[in-house]
Amino acid sequence: MTPMAASATVAWKRLQVTWSGLQARERRLITFAALLVVVALLWTLALAPALATLRQAPAERATLQTAVAHVQRLQRTARALQATPTLDRAQSLAAFQTATQKALGAAAQVSNAESVIRVTLKDVPAQSLADWLAEVRTSAHLLPSEAQLQRAPGSSPDAAARWNGTLSFNLRS
Repeated sequence: MTPMAASATVAWKRLQVTWSGLQARERRLITFAALLVVVALLWTLALAPALATLRQAPAERATLQTAVAHVQRLQRTARALQATPTLDRAQSLAAFQTATQKALGAAAQVSNAESVIRVTLKDVPAQSLADWLAEVRTSAHLLPSEAQLQRAPGSSPDAAARWNGTLSFNLRS
């Protein structure tokens, strides 16, 4: 027997002798105290963390479902964009001019040089600008490559914003 095992055996025998020397009431109290320590350890190490995880699960699930829905919307948008036929330069320019005339009218001046379209805006309502950009993206397959916009002077902070400035779009060759 190893010295450690022998020492453990001696300690166990000493504990048994001490235990048998205790009165029944003392043994019950010590047993109850040991049981209380075991229950406290079980609660602290096993049950409390599990219950905390269960309490947080609904909020985490809602957050994850929102993230999944966002990714799925992005995926649908990407697939829709991939499925749309590509436009040649002339088709893209024609769709751009039609969308611009329809959405912005006289508030936009269009100049076309080589492969860049520049649009100068004067006093364009924010919602019209947003709608026009969405239309240009879908119908002409163009996104602005450069934008310099300023809030139109005289626009009150309480009213909807109006914009002045220029936007540039690159046409595909």
